[in-house]
Amino acid sequence: MTWFEWTMLTGLSIIWGGSFFFIALSAKELPSFTIVFLRVALASLMLWPVLMLFGKKFPRDKEIWKMFFTIGLINNVIPFSLITWGQHHIASGLASILNATTPFFTLLLAHFLTREERISKNRLSGLVIGFFGVVLIVGLDFAEEASVNNLAQLAVLGAAFLYGLAIVYGRRFNSMGINPIIAATGQLTASTMILFPIVLLVESPWDLPFPSHVTWFAIFGLGALSTALAFILYYRVLATAGAVNISLVTFLIPVSAIVLGVLFLNERLEIKHFTGMAIIWVGLAIIDGRFFKFLNS
Repeated sequence: MTWFEWTMLTGLSIIWGGSFFFIALSAKELPSFTIVFLRVALASLMLWPVLMLFGKKFPRDKEIWKMFFTIGLINNVIPFSLITWGQHHIASGLASILNATTPFFTLLLAHFLTREERISKNRLSGLVIGFFGVVLIVGLDFAEEASVNNLAQLAVLGAAFLYGLAIVYGRRFNSMGINPIIAATGQLTASTMILFPIVLLVESPWDLPFPSHVTWFAIFGLGALSTALAFILYYRVLATAGAVNISLVTFLIPVSAIVLGVLFLNERLEIKHFTGMAIIWVGLAIIDGRFFKFLNS
């Protein structure tokens, strides 16, 4: 990759790492569904003018809209809600580490759901190593101590699983020739439509105290930066550097999330969390393969 592509990739990791920081700030005053609704609604409102600016025509086909609602559910509504609920109980840095397991789930799901992506011996070893990293973080006594903290960690892992499923399912948009920004706008718009009645029925936002300016800042950062801008930047890097190179962002996201959590939220992670993250990184490096090819060259 060029230095410009590396800069965009680093910027994307900071923006996505910042999402955990913004969620932690907004979770102090707002419930989970309300945060997620504001996030996707703001992002979709910002992406619609981008579509118009580039003269993109939005599809009206019912089958495509069914896909928008499906991908919106498994890529936005449920995982965003799981992570946001989880961060009401665990540190943002820990959530980002657990979220870094997404490539493991993607690899596993692609093996069973597609014919093209099969797990090789090297990738299987990376998958097993990464699993041990997760076990170290969550703890061997998980089944015995079903605390809210453990359930929150499981929720974030569930979100990572759904992200992996969404990546595999999202390939349909490419095969159908749907523009990436149209796909992003469609799924965020569908997510907004799904969440609107849920927020009204479950959380009654009109009964909540009016949020502080810090919370509104966090919501803006979450919707405008970590969702709308992140989608645009993601597809820009994907177009120039390719899918393999953009997977490197998985290594970088926890770094920015942990730094922001330590500097501004007074979070402190345990040694087992950093050790588990290192093991997960080793597993990801084995799956990626480039580091070991570099050593052997």
